[in-house]
Amino acid sequence: MKNITQSKLIVIVSLFLVVFYNYSFFTNTLEIYSLTVENSGFLFSLGVVLTAFIVVLLTLLSSQWTTKPIIIIIFIVSSLTTYFMNTYHVVIDESMIQNTMQTNMKESMDLLSLKQVLYFVLLGILPSYLVYKTRINYRPFKVEVFAKLKLLGISLFVMVVLIFIFSKYYTSFAREHKPLRYYTNPTYWIYSIGKYINLTVSSGPIDVQAIGLDAKTVTSINAPKKLTIMVVGEAARADRFSLNGYSRETNPLLKKENIVNFSKMYSCGTSTAESVPCMFSVYDRGDYSYKKGISTENVLDVLTHTNEVEVLWRDNNSDSKGVAIRNTYEDFKTAKNNTICEADECRDEGMLVGLDGYIKTHPNKNILIILHQMGNHGPAYYKRYPKSFEKFTPVCQTNQLEECTQEEIGNAYDNAILYTDYFLAKTINFLKPYSKSYQTTMIYMSDHGESLGENGLYLHGLPYFMAPDAQTHIGAFIWFGENNKKEVDANKEYSQDNLFHTLLGVFDVKSEVYNRDMDILK
Repeated sequence: MKNITQSKLIVIVSLFLVVFYNYSFFTNTLEIYSLTVENSGFLFSLGVVLTAFIVVLLTLLSSQWTTKPIIIIIFIVSSLTTYFMNTYHVVIDESMIQNTMQTNMKESMDLLSLKQVLYFVLLGILPSYLVYKTRINYRPFKVEVFAKLKLLGISLFVMVVLIFIFSKYYTSFAREHKPLRYYTNPTYWIYSIGKYINLTVSSGPIDVQAIGLDAKTVTSINAPKKLTIMVVGEAARADRFSLNGYSRETNPLLKKENIVNFSKMYSCGTSTAESVPCMFSVYDRGDYSYKKGISTENVLDVLTHTNEVEVLWRDNNSDSKGVAIRNTYEDFKTAKNNTICEADECRDEGMLVGLDGYIKTHPNKNILIILHQMGNHGPAYYKRYPKSFEKFTPVCQTNQLEECTQEEIGNAYDNAILYTDYFLAKTINFLKPYSKSYQTTMIYMSDHGESLGENGLYLHGLPYFMAPDAQTHIGAFIWFGENNKKEVDANKEYSQDNLFHTLLGVFDVKSEVYNRDMDILK
């Protein structure tokens, strides 16, 4: 292949990235700045400024040893980010990076498709191969330094001039339409990785701060022990529950139970990796961060500090996201522990098998059991339920949601909600016989909601401030056994911030970290 200078390669690669990897950025921009004669100059300048910015970035990172590897990595990663941004209209921010890092092989396979492979080959492998085969003409050190400075100077000059000429547009672009920058590729995912590293990497071993060391139960000696099952749902949005007024009967079994339904419950985040640790933490959504979460004990630890509560976490999802790291944890994602599996899909109801034995081995103890559902994990909703629960048809039988109608996607999703209804009712029925000897409670709370194609959005994970209600308004309710009736204001708006204090309230735990005003059962 013909020799090419490093500077020329950087310019070509930058232009290629802007043209072929930024469809989401330009389509979202055109929704705000329509393609008119008046806006055309600004819109063209955006492409030039983005190209110049990538040129600056690559130039600063380039050297005889780094140029090709960095460009190849950018092509490979950008081919995947482009696929997900174009297909599901997601944003690759630090939360999405965190989700990716915590995704297991089974979840990854659910997302795999022919279209994704084509993106990977055409926008990842092919350009990477061409760069690999390109012979770069590295000139003497002083010449290369001068060429880099020249390229940096020209790029920065072009950026400054264009931003000055269209300053009126760039002012509104920067101040009023900040979310548009989340769609730039590869710049925003590179920034997000840097932010994720800053949020997660510590300078040394994590020193976990103990909280609630003064925790103690305040029930009388003769009072029955407490048995509570907490079900953490997956991607179950509130407006698909018939309990919340949805026109379809997706909760035929739960409606027969004497539950307290929370129609105004909101999540702490828009992804499992964010919501699950946040909902069990002492911090509310405004104060919570990943670093705080992993370096501070959670409500399960506080309950353990009482020496009166046994905690078990069973998981049919990815994992506990660090919540149960100091508690008994059982993996129910495979047939090794889960006795109810079909092919490679293990069912949530399998987590109930063997719980009788666990309860018997902990007599005279309060017990909290957490069951982490697979629930409505997308995009392969059709896999989330047995065939016998396929009530709503036709269904989307692929993880390529854009190939299905919104009706087909909704049908598959609703069938998964229907199976969750069955699982939750089965959990309640499991607890009923214990209501004679325990004060029994069942709490259900989804981790986050889900977009099903409304306004072109799919799945979840958008930054909270720009996420639609479908991703933050979640299904939640509580059930009390016959000897454990409590008054609850179900019409009030709640959030996952309330869970920490409510769980302490369920077990009558008093501690300096307990806030009665945040306890739903106060």
